[in-house]
Amino acid sequence: MKTESNSIQFISNRGLRLSILTLLFSSLLLSCNKSKNEYDAAGTFETTEVIVSAESSGKILSLNIEEGQILKRNEAVGTIDSIQLYLKKQQLLSSGKAMQSRRPNVEKQIAAIKEQISTAIKERKRVENLLRANAANQKQLDDVKSQISILERQLDAQKTSLETNNQGITDESTGVSLQVEQMEDQLNKCIILSPIDGTVLVKYAEVGEVAIPGKALFKIANTENMILRAYLTGDQLTKLKVGQKIKVYADFGASSTREYSGQLAWISSKSEFTPKTIQTRDERANLVYAIKINVKNDGFLKIGQYGNIKLESLTNK
Repeated sequence: MKTESNSIQFISNRGLRLSILTLLFSSLLLSCNKSKNEYDAAGTFETTEVIVSAESSGKILSLNIEEGQILKRNEAVGTIDSIQLYLKKQQLLSSGKAMQSRRPNVEKQIAAIKEQISTAIKERKRVENLLRANAANQKQLDDVKSQISILERQLDAQKTSLETNNQGITDESTGVSLQVEQMEDQLNKCIILSPIDGTVLVKYAEVGEVAIPGKALFKIANTENMILRAYLTGDQLTKLKVGQKIKVYADFGASSTREYSGQLAWISSKSEFTPKTIQTRDERANLVYAIKINVKNDGFLKIGQYGNIKLESLTNK
């Protein structure tokens, strides 16, 4: 009888333990579901990423960056060998100077003819005076006038020739000047600059390697301004408009979150299938719309980190 009583008590205690475990599991499941539905949408943080490529050919002489380094826009971070471009520029400058030295001085070139014309005009006046005094004849006056006309035509022809020559030299000099500017532009492209304010994510090249136009040197991202890309169902979009303020909750672990103030910057005009890694309040939704929320980074947000939003936290612009 004692053995039978012990068996009944063991079965009773086992049933009690199973009941307690069932209650605990149900509570945990309910808590998880509650946590899961606490937010209206989830997404990941991204930002503007730029791959900086070489714009000139040559050996990389310096590249003073490290992954994680913060750079300012237009900050010089490296150089590419530019000696050949520099020598080409100096050659063009010398050619330009040589062209200018060939430029004739128009006034000096025509000074002799102008002096002859001046002398002929004086002679014409003298002959005219003599003719009035009957000391000269008409033929002498006509000869002087003819000489003046010939000299004036010679002067015009020489001026035209000299000006044409000068214009040709000017045009050639302009072409050389443009080539010098091209060399200047190529020399400037030998200096590697940061295109934006941001953090270096990946370094692709090292000093001593040969760069060619288009060769990736490093990747930089603007980590000060993050973008949360999330997805909402069509009925949730009725609560949204571009420019609204939205509270964003960044996920830092199992139970650690940070709250940020974000601004809705973009709503997709086309629907798409729900990404497998994204959760929405209605898990049965097949089609969702992507949105982008701008969030100011306090230094803790990382690219690829998960974030959540609550539509109840919407405020007007």
